[in-house]
Amino acid sequence: MDYLSINKETWNKRTKIHIDSKFYDIESFKKGKCSLNKIELEQVGNVEGKSLLHLQCHFGQDSLSWARLGADVTGVDLSSEAIKKANSLKSSLGLKANFIESDIFQFGRENTKKFDIVFTSYGVLCWLPNLKEWAETIAKSLKVGGEFHLIEFHTFTDLLSGYSYFSNNKPDIEEEGTYTENCDGSKSTVVTWAHSISEVINSLICAGLSIESFCEYPFSPYNCFENLEFVENKGYQMLYKNQQVPLVYSIKAIKK
Repeated sequence: MDYLSINKETWNKRTKIHIDSKFYDIESFKKGKCSLNKIELEQVGNVEGKSLLHLQCHFGQDSLSWARLGADVTGVDLSSEAIKKANSLKSSLGLKANFIESDIFQFGRENTKKFDIVFTSYGVLCWLPNLKEWAETIAKSLKVGGEFHLIEFHTFTDLLSGYSYFSNNKPDIEEEGTYTENCDGSKSTVVTWAHSISEVINSLICAGLSIESFCEYPFSPYNCFENLEFVENKGYQMLYKNQQVPLVYSIKAIKK
């Protein structure tokens, strides 16, 4: 099964929908709104003058937000439509960033540049069959003393939706629409894998990175799951038997 071609086709279709969505709100972004959330802004901190690699960058909003904050940004994404839109958005805003169309494993095998920061966020890990090579790509891309920052949706929500929490040899193959409000009802094939948090952490440790922090959050900045309720000044929460469900987690790791 050529999962890369299947997922690339899906994300090419999704990109065309996402650029016109209120969810991504490109018009506000063009007027100067930062697309980054409080979690990643506080964790990553000052990026002025630093080189930043953004893995699975979609069509570049967050990459360009880091560029606006002073980072020298390289964004990588599998989708040709996403990279095309990222370059268009970059040019229209007069910003500097380098966008690369690539599977991140292939990028990792070919890349020779070292970065101060590697960043990836929100809904990225489920598209990867192999976290060992993912972590090795991160480690090889960092300078000594460089930082890796992951902000990801908590896998506990997948369990509540009937998916495996623990990794399986076989992926989940389904027909799905996309998560923005302007989804036209059409569905595309997606190939995804489950990854427990212990698998994520251990893959980074085995790649030689030192875990500096691990945090869990009961609020999501995005209304992209079923049964979420909005809490003023917090975000969206999910309750299970009247208790908050962990929706997001973050990891900061250092290359020693």
